[in-house]
Amino acid sequence: MNIAVVGTGYVGLVTGTCFAETGNKVTCIDIDREKVDKLKRGEITIYEPGLEILFERNIRQGRLSFTTNLEEGIAGAKIIFLALPTPPGEDGSADLKYVLGVAQSLGPLLKDYCVVVDKSTVPVGTAEKVREKISANAKVEFDVVSNPEFLREGVAVDDFMKPERVVVGTSSDRAKKIMETLFSPFVRQGNPIIFMDERSAELTKYAANSFLATKITFMNEIANLCERLGADVDSVRRGIGTDSRIGKRFLFPGIGYGGSCFPKDVQALAKSSDDANYDFKILDAVMEVNYSQKTKMIPIIKDHFKNNLKGKTITVWGLSFKPHTDDIREAPALENITELLNAGVIVKAHDPEAMSNVKKILGDKIQYFEDPYDSVQGADGILIATEWPEFRTPDFERVSSLLNSKVIFDGRNLYDLNQMKELGFTYFSIGRQTIYG
Repeated sequence: MNIAVVGTGYVGLVTGTCFAETGNKVTCIDIDREKVDKLKRGEITIYEPGLEILFERNIRQGRLSFTTNLEEGIAGAKIIFLALPTPPGEDGSADLKYVLGVAQSLGPLLKDYCVVVDKSTVPVGTAEKVREKISANAKVEFDVVSNPEFLREGVAVDDFMKPERVVVGTSSDRAKKIMETLFSPFVRQGNPIIFMDERSAELTKYAANSFLATKITFMNEIANLCERLGADVDSVRRGIGTDSRIGKRFLFPGIGYGGSCFPKDVQALAKSSDDANYDFKILDAVMEVNYSQKTKMIPIIKDHFKNNLKGKTITVWGLSFKPHTDDIREAPALENITELLNAGVIVKAHDPEAMSNVKKILGDKIQYFEDPYDSVQGADGILIATEWPEFRTPDFERVSSLLNSKVIFDGRNLYDLNQMKELGFTYFSIGRQTIYG
């Protein structure tokens, strides 16, 4: 099947590459000429484990190509995916200018029937707006389908190739058959393709991400309560996580969620609720708690140093919003670094993948280190902001010898309390006892 994917960002590149892997001929389209030139040369433009192998193989075998020309890119395509940015506006609403702009351009370019698929995360009613934009100039039949993505950065290839479910919103039997054929190779083990109307599919994406954000935030609130009551959040987490109605995932407390999806999608759903004159109180609370949770460690750091932070050096381990990605959008690390810099702290940082992205924003305001141990040399403490695997079992003796003072502010609860006590660290974490070395 010939497929076009408009947009070569995170979702577009993963989508195009994975469809090519199952034998489809895929053309990816983007207006960024520099990015397209890199992709044509075989240079992958995002960090995503496992993607590079598929990317290189499908370029080599001629199933994956790139262009800046929309008309050329969609020529002969049976399905056109719109994988375009929908950034939040000042009021939290999703900005549809890219999606609707491309939709308007598509109309006069369509030569034969095709299915236009909204892959971007979009508000309820977007499929109708896209259909209206295309219809204004189209001279052939077409269908518009909503097919939200559920890709987790760091495991996106597995998520795409072996999805738990595929959600397709369409009222067209013709489009339904085409989408069923397209996704059949990915659900051979029996996971469902769930067909529904377009509006329900659009809402499903926002509902899923908002629920997960709520689950994370609820656990952070429990952790904060544990600190006041003298309970241990790890014990509470295990106690409730074994209940099959609750489940074990998304129950790890920390310094809040970030990334390209949860913050944006919660805001967008809240805005859609406001527009529908519905007071979605839970979402307001989720956003408020997450905002304050991100910098929960800052008052703890200030208190530990008796509000005398000027000239102190803090090493931040982890800059991306989660491990196995270089994505720093809404990353808690950035909020903490800003607060530390404002307090006169010298900030050192290490992250396996995200340092170049942070440098584009912060420049030389902080110091960057390729080696995690070099980053702690002469520091007065470590703040852990991202739970990268390499931070879980460091050489603590080496860390101790490099630090000015043996103190760790752990925003991700990586370490065992008894171990920290034995090693003589002063150790602050979330929802657990503080260890004083």
